[in-house]
Amino acid sequence: MSLHSRLQSLNVEAAAAAGSTQQHALSGTPDGRDDANDPLVELKTKIHKLVIQSVGPALFRSERQDGAASSRTELEHAVHDAVNQIIEDDATPLTRQERNGLIQEITDDILGYGPIDPFLRDDSVSEVMVNDHRTVYIERKGKITLTNARFVDEQHLERIIDKIVSQIGRRIDESSPMVDARLPDGSRVNAIIPPLAVRGSCLTIRKFKKDPLKMEDLIKFGTLSPKSAQFLELCVKGALNIVISGGTGSGKTTTLNVLSSAIPDDERIITVEDAAEVQLKQEHVITLESRPANIEGKGQISIRDLVRNTLRMRPDRIVVGECRGPETVDMLQAMNTGHDGSMTTIHANNPREALSRVETLVLTAGVELPLRAIREQAAGAIDLIVQVSRLVDGSRRITHITEVGKMEGDTITLQDIFIAKPDEEGAASGATSRLLGNLQMTGIKPGFLDKLAQNGVTIPISFFASDDDPRGTQGAFGSSMRRSA
Repeated sequence: MSLHSRLQSLNVEAAAAAGSTQQHALSGTPDGRDDANDPLVELKTKIHKLVIQSVGPALFRSERQDGAASSRTELEHAVHDAVNQIIEDDATPLTRQERNGLIQEITDDILGYGPIDPFLRDDSVSEVMVNDHRTVYIERKGKITLTNARFVDEQHLERIIDKIVSQIGRRIDESSPMVDARLPDGSRVNAIIPPLAVRGSCLTIRKFKKDPLKMEDLIKFGTLSPKSAQFLELCVKGALNIVISGGTGSGKTTTLNVLSSAIPDDERIITVEDAAEVQLKQEHVITLESRPANIEGKGQISIRDLVRNTLRMRPDRIVVGECRGPETVDMLQAMNTGHDGSMTTIHANNPREALSRVETLVLTAGVELPLRAIREQAAGAIDLIVQVSRLVDGSRRITHITEVGKMEGDTITLQDIFIAKPDEEGAASGATSRLLGNLQMTGIKPGFLDKLAQNGVTIPISFFASDDDPRGTQGAFGSSMRRSA
């Protein structure tokens, strides 16, 4: 969306706000204030219109001269100066707090995402859920809370949605009424508008932290234990093919980000996603993003197309954000044909269901293979399943680290290397979650140790003694394992 188009949109928005001052505020307030009784509603609307009139033409001239919009910081300074001048000319008595709040609200609405902008800046908020223009929920520390934020009207919300999706070249209208997008910081966005959303447009934003989580953070949160964390890091360095399984909102992508940080810096990594979310710190990374069809129904580039293309790009590792369709068969083939160390996520409630889900997704590709052949492909491709769950108390936990074994008859064998069991002593021990204890070793030695050794990673057999076995050597873990140069 061009700056000129944005300014035209904002002018219309300001006019709409002027006609709605008796019902709604210009933007919602997350501090508990009731906008319907806000004495500054008329002043906000007046200032909003005057800022557009005073700053808009200058910004448009700047775009025409420079060929690009000014930076967010420059625009904020311009809006701040304009709002300050208008308040001084209006001579309305305001406290310092009211003045600063007024400036911030106007800036959010013109340059940001309106009433939800404060939540996007708040690092403690993990998700923003707009049910309609009057109802905004947020998730903080795993708990969902209703806020007092609200949009002026349905048109205001639709303009904010359009601003978000247009930034990455997506569109949303009656012919294409739902869209997946992302914010510049990588936060995941889903929007759906009428006629599919009967009560009004819905917007869901799953935020990504500015500083990606590290393995130490997951240990601190109780998501996994130190021993299991070190084990997973070595599995990644040892080029095991890993599937991260879990339900919606369980933390699959976060876990994928954390595990992928253990990939050695000297390897070429290619990521494939619907909306780019995987945040890798390595330098040799290529990020690919699918593209939906245009307004004529042409030009679509699917995840499967991109996965096939990565095979021609000389990847050391392929990371697919999520397997949810026919691309699963190409991912399995890549894992089976020399691209060890690849990773992906999948929706499933436990490791066994994850394999069933893989079978189902392979069948969606239209391949005419017997079920046993599909299972043999899956058993040969996948080495490890990491199961992530979101518990009823809002915490996210890794509950299983499971090896995928060979076929026995028509069944793929699975064996748990680590498992989290119900914590009967959680209340007494002060565990992070009282629902499950820490991940514990089962005492089973995995069958992929030879594969790890071939890739320069060795793990002593004594490490796999059960946590209840006094012969276990947890303390020797760090010194007994290495990755060969």
